[in-house]
Amino acid sequence: MYLLATIILLSYLVGSIPTSIIVSKLTKGIDIRDYGSGNAGGTNVMRVLGWKQGLVVIILDSLKGVLAVIVIARLHYGAIPFTNVTPFDDFTLIQIIAGIAAVIGHVWTVFAGFRGGKGIATALGMLLMISTIDMLVAVGIFIVVVFVSRYVSLGSILGAIAVPLTLVIRENVFNVNIPNYSTLLPFIILVSLIVIFTHRKNVVRLINGNEHKLNFSKKKKSTP
Repeated sequence: MYLLATIILLSYLVGSIPTSIIVSKLTKGIDIRDYGSGNAGGTNVMRVLGWKQGLVVIILDSLKGVLAVIVIARLHYGAIPFTNVTPFDDFTLIQIIAGIAAVIGHVWTVFAGFRGGKGIATALGMLLMISTIDMLVAVGIFIVVVFVSRYVSLGSILGAIAVPLTLVIRENVFNVNIPNYSTLLPFIILVSLIVIFTHRKNVVRLINGNEHKLNFSKKKKSTP
């Protein structure tokens, strides 16, 4: 039990690293939460500081999820301290627990007054390690949608929808034998619904036509 608690704590602390705040302070000497949407995530960094800084933050936030799943989770050995009633093997279950702890850390970071981001990029890193092909398809859709529409929120929502849809198509249309499909699918659907829920205000702005668009030009917005 102590080992699992240590894994959860370490994953939470890694997820809590406030990358957007660090990048904004290093590059402009500001707290990104005081500008734009006030969210401590890569999208807000893109809007305020430019797409390059935003991309750096998104990559770093994704790596937090990857680190929790492929490094911290491997600290576990032996039997898990509770009955595993899921179809997942013990290690995969530990990976999922570690990944979720990292996402929670990103959203409620202990290093910045429990005011973090939406956890999208960190969840992306976690799921890339658990459902790689489906997430790569979603990332591709995200990139295309953002490039064409310049709406990061729309790319995130369509990417979230694409993950379980790709999983279903691979299993039922292309007859790919996906391990733990019956349990993985509802888990992926749950994560996707959470992503869509965290973007509910963006959906309203998209419908009303006043959602913020990315500016890919080299000229960046000035900040005080």
